[in-house]
Amino acid sequence: MEKEVSQENVAKFRQAFNAGNRNTVVQRAATKNGVLNASEDIAAKVRLDRTFSIEIDTGKVTNQRQSGRCWLFSLLNTLRHQVADKYDLKDFELSQAYSYFWDKIERANIFYENIIRTADKPTTDREVEFYLAGPGDDGGQWAMAASLVQKYGVVPASVMPESFNTNNTTGFGGALDTKLRKDAVELRELKNSGATEGQLNAKRDHLLGEVYRMTAIAVGEPPVKFDFEYRDDKKNYHRDADLTPKEFYDKYIGVDLDDYVVLTNAPYKPFDKLYSLPAEDNVVGGKNITLLNVEMDTLRKAAVAQLKDGETVWFGNDVLEQMDRKEGFLDSQLYQTDALFDVDLSLSKAERFEYGQAQVSHAMTLTGVDVVNDQPTKWKVENSWGEKNGKDGYFVMTDDWFENYVYEVVVHRKYLTPDQLKVADSEPEPLPVWDPLM
Repeated sequence: MEKEVSQENVAKFRQAFNAGNRNTVVQRAATKNGVLNASEDIAAKVRLDRTFSIEIDTGKVTNQRQSGRCWLFSLLNTLRHQVADKYDLKDFELSQAYSYFWDKIERANIFYENIIRTADKPTTDREVEFYLAGPGDDGGQWAMAASLVQKYGVVPASVMPESFNTNNTTGFGGALDTKLRKDAVELRELKNSGATEGQLNAKRDHLLGEVYRMTAIAVGEPPVKFDFEYRDDKKNYHRDADLTPKEFYDKYIGVDLDDYVVLTNAPYKPFDKLYSLPAEDNVVGGKNITLLNVEMDTLRKAAVAQLKDGETVWFGNDVLEQMDRKEGFLDSQLYQTDALFDVDLSLSKAERFEYGQAQVSHAMTLTGVDVVNDQPTKWKVENSWGEKNGKDGYFVMTDDWFENYVYEVVVHRKYLTPDQLKVADSEPEPLPVWDPLM
């Protein structure tokens, strides 16, 4: 039954708003300073003191600039820290442009795969709509970055540095979106006209060659072989010639990414179960995106254990919630807008997932934690937004923010129980494209 807003309603609202002076006082503060400034809890600076009982020295932060490559930056940050420790290269950086190049090629290829597979469905189908929504997007998951590293290796940033189009992916991403949607028209028509597999594959190869040309023009071609030349922190000179990117990875990093598990906390679904996101996979035949859904305390304990052993932790989160970008603060009570407006804004974590409030919007790296009486109180976070945000690029996060807005951590298998490992190795339940975890 429809019910319009009546003049009687409005009169009651006005009377209630102007009863007493509380609302007008708060109104003046909010309209002059903005909602967030007017509701900021000044005690947050005390809670977010930057002293940590466990802290890994990780040097200068990276900067993804105007791009959505945080998932790549965070994995490459965890890997570069190991090179820095082994070879006295405190501020060593891996090339994000190199991995970005191959992601564009692989993502276009799997896009063609999905478009051909769903060619018999209308474009209004929810799955087809998902694939067409942003085929040239930057965003991704840990397993997507791991797939690229496993297939193509890595190179130092000095070998394939950032370019205008990796620092700001808007122009190239827009052109690639248009290109891939145009390709979808051709592939769907070809498939529905009765083309053979050979004809479809020939068309795919031609289209993928065009994507390669576009990416090479925008980003530059990745190296086949290179020389690794550097001075370490003790000023000693080193040169290792004629390396392939995979040889470099095996020799200087050597981490088996299959030894890691993505733990998620999605309380709207049953715990102790493995899920997959097949629609987000980026490499045909590569690593599948799987998420082991567990209680929050499991994420917390595994992350602390890995930090204690001197290894940083990739984590997925909703950085847009309760964040002060300039100060580098992440605190669930940072902006108390509920008190400002005198309304109840509380939602459980499960409710935030189910009703569209929760979103894995960013990936960062845990580099420290403050543990008091065996309980974490706050965390040190390496971001990829450059040195001008936070303290030299590092953020500090309360454990309450971790509880509410951290959704994924990537940890070594050795930090899981035998029962958890059994689930991690089980057959995952694939989630549809409309699931909140997508």
